[in-house]
Amino acid sequence: MSKIKIGVLAVQGDVTENFLATMASMSELGIDGSVIQVKTAEQISTLDGLIIPGGESTVIGQMSLVNGAIKKIKEKIESGMPVFGICAGMVFLSKNSKDRVVGNVDQPLLDILDVKIERNSFGRQKDSFEANISMEPIGISSFNGVFIRAPSVSETGSDVEILAKFNEKIVAVKQGNVIATAFHPELTKNISLHKSFVKLVENQSN
Repeated sequence: MSKIKIGVLAVQGDVTENFLATMASMSELGIDGSVIQVKTAEQISTLDGLIIPGGESTVIGQMSLVNGAIKKIKEKIESGMPVFGICAGMVFLSKNSKDRVVGNVDQPLLDILDVKIERNSFGRQKDSFEANISMEPIGISSFNGVFIRAPSVSETGSDVEILAKFNEKIVAVKQGNVIATAFHPELTKNISLHKSFVKLVENQSN
């Protein structure tokens, strides 16, 4: 069985928290692999899986554009590499995004995930909150979701599976090798979502 390599896009956001959650997931699952922080197209080209962490999606997109990483991320995902987008990462993966308050925002998007995103869907920073989320389609019955200026999915394409809703808003989706959540699993002690992603990467790479 080959050793897997998962990268955390280290442009900004909760890089360390995702790094640690992924390491812990590999350890618990007994999977041989490594986790690295990545920024460049060269680093991304060596990966079996990628996590795009929360932060500010406009900044992530622009900085990835500057160092040429966007093209390589898109190529790798389209060739089957699993990716996990969290909050801003969900926005970055999407085909279409607009802000709940200011409307359309000019930002680079990967144009991979067939969804329309409403940014800041639950309000601004002061409206951050935690809520219990159920993701039964991937075997997670209860998860404490941390929502920080969180987006939601307002429309989904036919190939997109809805994993979770909160207050009738879609907050987690899966499309083929892409998982995306509006909330931050890395800010909890529950690594079940990261374990689910690590298993997806392992299955894809074998």
